[in-house]
Amino acid sequence: MKRREEMTFLEKIYVVEIFKGLTITYGKLLKNLWLHVLRALGCKTSEAPGVAIQYPNQRRAYPPRYRGRHRLTLYENGDVKCTSCFLCATACPARCIYIEACEHEDPNVEKFPKRYEIDTLLCIYCGYCVEACPVDAIRMDTGLHPEVYPADPRLFIEDKETLMERSRILEDYGPERLYDMHMKRMQELEKVIL
Repeated sequence: MKRREEMTFLEKIYVVEIFKGLTITYGKLLKNLWLHVLRALGCKTSEAPGVAIQYPNQRRAYPPRYRGRHRLTLYENGDVKCTSCFLCATACPARCIYIEACEHEDPNVEKFPKRYEIDTLLCIYCGYCVEACPVDAIRMDTGLHPEVYPADPRLFIEDKETLMERSRILEDYGPERLYDMHMKRMQELEKVIL
Protein backbone atom coordinates (compact mmCIF):
# COMPACT_ATOMS: atom_id res chain seq x y z
CA MET A 1 0.00 0.00 0.00
CA LYS A 2 1.41 3.35 -0.99
CA ARG A 3 1.08 6.20 1.47
CA ARG A 4 -0.31 9.45 0.17
CA GLU A 5 2.31 12.18 0.64
CA GLU A 6 0.28 15.31 -0.12
CA MET A 7 -2.67 16.50 1.94
CA THR A 8 -5.56 18.53 0.60
CA PHE A 9 -6.06 22.12 1.72
CA LEU A 10 -8.84 21.18 4.18
CA GLU A 11 -6.63 18.47 5.69
CA LYS A 12 -3.76 20.95 6.08
CA ILE A 13 -5.82 23.41 8.11
CA TYR A 14 -7.36 20.57 10.15
CA VAL A 15 -10.84 22.14 10.30
CA VAL A 16 -12.64 19.13 8.88
CA GLU A 17 -10.57 16.68 10.95
CA ILE A 18 -11.25 18.57 14.18
CA PHE A 19 -14.95 18.65 13.37
CA LYS A 20 -14.93 14.88 12.73
CA GLY A 21 -13.21 14.23 16.06
CA LEU A 22 -15.64 16.46 17.96
CA THR A 23 -18.58 14.76 16.26
CA ILE A 24 -17.42 11.31 17.35
CA THR A 25 -16.61 12.43 20.91
CA TYR A 26 -19.85 14.30 21.54
CA GLY A 27 -21.87 11.63 19.76
CA LYS A 28 -20.59 8.99 22.21
CA LEU A 29 -21.14 11.36 25.13
CA LEU A 30 -24.75 12.09 24.21
CA LYS A 31 -25.52 8.45 23.43
CA ASN A 32 -24.22 7.26 26.81
CA LEU A 33 -25.91 10.13 28.64
CA TRP A 34 -29.29 9.27 27.14
CA LEU A 35 -28.82 5.56 27.76
CA HIS A 36 -28.07 6.26 31.44
CA VAL A 37 -31.12 8.54 31.76
CA LEU A 38 -33.45 6.06 30.00
CA ARG A 39 -32.07 3.19 32.09
CA ALA A 40 -32.65 5.17 35.31
CA LEU A 41 -36.28 5.78 34.24
CA GLY A 42 -36.80 2.07 33.54
CA CYS A 43 -36.85 2.33 29.76
CA LYS A 44 -34.32 0.89 27.34
CA THR A 45 -32.88 -1.71 29.70
CA SER A 46 -31.78 -4.02 26.89
CA GLU A 47 -28.80 -1.90 25.82
CA ALA A 48 -26.12 -1.23 28.41
CA PRO A 49 -24.48 2.22 28.45
CA GLY A 50 -20.72 2.66 28.66
CA VAL A 51 -19.63 2.03 32.23
CA ALA A 52 -16.34 2.71 33.95
CA ILE A 53 -14.79 0.23 36.35
CA GLN A 54 -14.57 1.74 39.84
CA TYR A 55 -10.98 0.67 40.54
CA PRO A 56 -9.90 -0.47 43.14
CA ASN A 57 -13.38 -1.47 44.40
CA GLN A 58 -14.37 -3.42 41.29
CA ARG A 59 -12.36 -5.95 39.33
CA ARG A 60 -11.81 -6.05 35.60
CA ALA A 61 -11.09 -9.50 34.27
CA TYR A 62 -7.65 -9.57 32.71
CA PRO A 63 -6.87 -11.78 29.71
CA PRO A 64 -4.49 -14.69 30.31
CA ARG A 65 -1.71 -12.94 28.39
CA TYR A 66 -1.86 -9.77 30.52
CA ARG A 67 1.65 -8.51 31.25
CA GLY A 68 1.60 -7.43 34.86
CA ARG A 69 4.28 -7.37 37.52
CA HIS A 70 7.56 -9.20 36.98
CA ARG A 71 8.61 -12.25 38.97
CA LEU A 72 11.55 -14.63 38.93
CA THR A 73 10.65 -18.33 38.79
CA LEU A 74 12.18 -20.80 41.23
CA TYR A 75 13.27 -24.43 41.33
CA GLU A 76 11.64 -26.82 43.81
CA ASN A 77 14.46 -26.20 46.30
CA GLY A 78 13.86 -22.43 46.22
CA ASP A 79 16.83 -21.44 44.03
CA VAL A 80 16.27 -18.96 41.24
CA LYS A 81 16.15 -20.42 37.70
CA CYS A 82 18.05 -17.47 36.21
CA THR A 83 21.45 -18.41 34.75
CA SER A 84 22.64 -14.81 34.25
CA CYS A 85 22.79 -15.12 30.48
CA PHE A 86 21.89 -11.41 30.10
CA LEU A 87 19.45 -12.11 27.25
CA CYS A 88 16.60 -10.35 29.07
CA ALA A 89 18.74 -7.27 29.67
CA THR A 90 19.90 -7.33 26.04
CA ALA A 91 16.36 -7.64 24.68
CA CYS A 92 14.98 -4.86 26.92
CA PRO A 93 14.37 -1.72 24.81
CA ALA A 94 14.13 0.45 27.93
CA ARG A 95 17.39 -0.85 29.43
CA CYS A 96 15.76 -1.21 32.82
CA ILE A 97 17.23 -4.61 33.81
CA TYR A 98 20.54 -4.79 35.66
CA ILE A 99 22.20 -8.16 36.29
CA GLU A 100 25.40 -8.89 38.16
CA ALA A 101 26.50 -12.49 37.61
CA CYS A 102 28.21 -14.72 40.15
CA GLU A 103 29.84 -18.14 39.88
CA HIS A 104 28.37 -20.95 41.95
CA GLU A 105 30.57 -22.98 44.33
CA ASP A 106 29.32 -26.24 42.80
CA PRO A 107 30.93 -26.72 39.33
CA ASN A 108 27.83 -28.59 38.11
CA VAL A 109 25.63 -25.53 38.65
CA GLU A 110 25.62 -22.70 36.17
CA LYS A 111 26.25 -19.14 37.23
CA PHE A 112 23.45 -17.26 38.93
CA PRO A 113 22.57 -13.60 39.47
CA LYS A 114 24.17 -12.04 42.52
CA ARG A 115 22.12 -8.93 41.75
CA TYR A 116 19.03 -8.80 39.56
CA GLU A 117 17.16 -5.49 39.46
CA ILE A 118 14.35 -4.05 37.37
CA ASP A 119 13.72 -0.31 37.42
CA THR A 120 9.94 -0.24 37.03
CA LEU A 121 9.92 3.50 36.35
CA LEU A 122 11.86 2.83 33.16
CA CYS A 123 10.08 -0.41 32.24
CA ILE A 124 7.55 -0.21 29.41
CA TYR A 125 6.07 -3.66 30.19
CA CYS A 126 6.62 -4.92 26.66
CA GLY A 127 7.40 -8.51 27.72
CA TYR A 128 10.55 -8.83 25.60
CA CYS A 129 12.48 -9.99 28.66
CA VAL A 130 10.06 -12.89 29.10
CA GLU A 131 10.28 -13.88 25.45
CA ALA A 132 14.09 -13.70 25.42
CA CYS A 133 14.65 -15.89 28.50
CA PRO A 134 15.77 -19.39 27.41
CA VAL A 135 15.16 -21.02 30.83
CA ASP A 136 11.78 -19.42 31.65
CA ALA A 137 13.31 -17.59 34.62
CA ILE A 138 11.34 -14.35 34.34
CA ARG A 139 7.58 -14.00 33.92
CA MET A 140 4.98 -11.27 33.95
CA ASP A 141 1.96 -13.45 34.69
CA THR A 142 0.84 -12.35 38.14
CA GLY A 143 -2.29 -10.70 36.73
CA LEU A 144 -1.63 -7.58 38.79
CA HIS A 145 -0.83 -4.00 38.00
CA PRO A 146 2.69 -2.83 38.71
CA GLU A 147 3.22 -2.03 42.38
CA VAL A 148 2.45 1.45 43.73
CA TYR A 149 5.16 2.82 46.01
CA PRO A 150 5.61 6.08 47.91
CA ALA A 151 7.17 9.04 46.11
CA ASP A 152 10.80 7.90 46.48
CA PRO A 153 12.02 6.74 43.02
CA ARG A 154 14.53 4.31 44.57
CA LEU A 155 11.64 2.19 45.83
CA PHE A 156 10.58 1.45 42.25
CA ILE A 157 13.76 -0.59 41.70
CA GLU A 158 12.70 -4.17 42.37
CA ASP A 159 15.53 -6.44 43.45
CA LYS A 160 16.07 -10.18 43.15
CA GLU A 161 14.56 -10.99 46.55
CA THR A 162 11.36 -9.07 45.78
CA LEU A 163 10.99 -10.78 42.40
CA MET A 164 11.62 -14.23 43.93
CA GLU A 165 9.15 -13.58 46.76
CA ARG A 166 6.41 -12.90 44.20
CA SER A 167 6.79 -16.45 42.86
CA ARG A 168 6.54 -17.87 46.38
CA ILE A 169 3.44 -15.82 47.17
CA LEU A 170 1.79 -16.73 43.85
CA GLU A 171 2.45 -20.42 44.49
CA ASP A 172 1.24 -20.27 48.10
CA TYR A 173 -1.93 -18.23 47.60
CA GLY A 174 -2.86 -18.55 43.93
CA PRO A 175 -3.80 -15.74 41.55
CA GLU A 176 -7.27 -15.00 42.99
CA ARG A 177 -6.09 -14.63 46.59
CA LEU A 178 -3.07 -12.63 45.40
CA TYR A 179 -5.38 -10.24 43.57
CA ASP A 180 -7.57 -9.83 46.67
CA MET A 181 -4.51 -9.01 48.79
CA HIS A 182 -3.37 -6.49 46.18
CA MET A 183 -6.80 -4.83 46.09
CA LYS A 184 -6.84 -4.48 49.89
CA ARG A 185 -3.43 -2.77 49.76
CA MET A 186 -4.64 -0.40 47.03
CA GLN A 187 -7.78 0.47 49.01
CA GLU A 188 -5.73 1.13 52.16
CA LEU A 189 -3.35 3.30 50.15
CA GLU A 190 -6.32 5.20 48.72
CA LYS A 191 -7.63 5.87 52.26
CA VAL A 192 -4.24 7.20 53.34
CA ILE A 193 -4.00 9.53 50.33
CA LEU A 194 -7.52 10.87 50.74
